[in-house]
Amino acid sequence: MKIATWNVNSVAARLPRLTSWLADAQPDVVLIQETKSTDDRFPVGAIADAGYAAAHYGQGQWNGVAILSRVGVTDVQRGFGDDDPEARIIGATCGGVRVYSCYVPNGRSLDDPHYRYKLDWLGRLGELAAARSAGPFILGGDFNVAPTDLDCWDPASFVGATHVSEPERAAVRAIESTGLVDVIRELHPGEPAFSWWDYRGGAFHQNHGLRIDLLLVDEALGRRATAGYVDRDARKGDKPSDHAPVVAEFDAV
Repeated sequence: MKIATWNVNSVAARLPRLTSWLADAQPDVVLIQETKSTDDRFPVGAIADAGYAAAHYGQGQWNGVAILSRVGVTDVQRGFGDDDPEARIIGATCGGVRVYSCYVPNGRSLDDPHYRYKLDWLGRLGELAAARSAGPFILGGDFNVAPTDLDCWDPASFVGATHVSEPERAAVRAIESTGLVDVIRELHPGEPAFSWWDYRGGAFHQNHGLRIDLLLVDEALGRRATAGYVDRDARKGDKPSDHAPVVAEFDAV
């Protein structure tokens, strides 16, 4: 099974790139973030033409998450099941695996109320992971956190900023402590493997990036991982997302 996560930064703007990538990469399941689409405008037809069923949770020009699958989409869960006002998490069962696509709040700055919202949101994500049922489980998406200094091109330039603060990193470690493995880091312990690069200042060409897009999997599934990588080619060319897909492959589930 091949699983990917990708913040597309607007599914409408990136639809031709998305469908082309699906045809080339042939993933079984793709976790999508920042669709910037309402449910009724999400391109279900174009995605079906590419061979994928889709479940989407959106709210318009901000946020939005989706799951694309060619191995089935059942038992869809949108949101945490309460009054969270933002469309940031969706779950489904695909080919016998429980998967969640999440778009963690940015946080903006350490003194912004959105930073507290981010930490609270990560805490709730940890509760969801801890309460999961037995069986294969994948929690992937744009976490807006670089888990360690290795995941940041220049840690000194981010001191005092979001994405690298200790409370954020501790929140991600708490999620992992429920029995989840960061599959890319597990397979490549010394490789930065950046997944996001600013559009400005030639950041991509200089590889000035962050690894903020994660695939966390249960330990049993982690032992069956055969490959994990960032598809940098998808960040090249005309009008790309500022994120690249992160891909993991597993022995048959």
